Amino acid sequence: MYPLARFLLFRLTAEQAHHLVLDQLAKHPALAKLAAPKWQPSPRLAQEVLGLSFAHPIGLAAGLDKDAIAVDGLFQCGFSFLEVGTVTPLPQPGNEKPRLFRLKSDEALINRMGFNNQGAANLANRLRANQMRRGPIGVNIGKNKITPNDEAISDYVKALKAVADVADYIAVNISSPNTPGLRDLQSVSFLLDLLAAIEPVRASHNLPVFVKISPDLADESVIAIGQALANSPYALNLGLIATNTTVERGGLRSKERSEGGGLSGKPLADRSTAVVRLLAGAVARKLPIIGCGGVFTAADAYAKIRAGASLVQIYTSFIYRGPQVVREIAEGLDKLLEADGFHHVQEAIGADL
Repeated sequence: MYPLARFLLFRLTAEQAHHLVLDQLAKHPALAKLAAPKWQPSPRLAQEVLGLSFAHPIGLAAGLDKDAIAVDGLFQCGFSFLEVGTVTPLPQPGNEKPRLFRLKSDEALINRMGFNNQGAANLANRLRANQMRRGPIGVNIGKNKITPNDEAISDYVKALKAVADVADYIAVNISSPNTPGLRDLQSVSFLLDLLAAIEPVRASHNLPVFVKISPDLADESVIAIGQALANSPYALNLGLIATNTTVERGGLRSKERSEGGGLSGKPLADRSTAVVRLLAGAVARKLPIIGCGGVFTAADAYAKIRAGASLVQIYTSFIYRGPQVVREIAEGLDKLLEADGFHHVQEAIGADL
């Protein structure tokens, strides 16, 4: 069914198709069942991470449903958890269009959306009204474009306060390439200051916090961040997401490769897995890691888990392969675990370290 739907959707611009799919999933959540019939994940895949229960390791990355308009429909696609956002304290329109591009020959996307969203309060109201939670929902927060970096911490605190009572975890986005200067916030000193500033709100709601980092950091910077966070006073409630999109363009074939923005999809797979491995070594199992970037198959997910990821997120493969990809990855992962003699997914985490 999805190949026909994709053929029709790909006749629209990438952003038009994006909004059409979200709108339909929001209005008709049961549509997801047509493309992804209900299934029962293997108990081998279930685990608890930072106090949250996950039926299997495959979740949706931030960026697809920025304003949490289609939560029920996306859960019915089979995801065990969703990450919505990025949201900012104030609504903002994002960058000028066109700002989302398909690189079909590379099974990739380039986006320069620029944190377009309806604001943290709007998202919180929508999640508050949603009574159909089928798994954990993380909220990814960022700063407004108009906020200078020396005032960025205040934006993260404001966004957190707005969503704290509706989120199951918080993801701190300091690594998008599409907000000018945002990646400059990936220093160890800034991260520790940020975590200290959000700690009172985080603690009052007992929220886990995941820090999302860039694949374009030098290896030594990745290791330094991992070690600093693992040895920080916040480590018991902290995790990492590796990685955000990349500005690298090596090896791409599609003509759209020259577009500015962050690249996601297959070309990111190896680097994101390498960053997972670096972080896993640096944190010495003190912090859980969510692997994100280029996961299209069970083997891709398994590689990230063996490199040290506890959970895996997808986005671009959902666009190219459709809702059924969630089940395909999860069921394939179960078979790979069984073939390698693992009784549970947790036994495979970091097996290649």
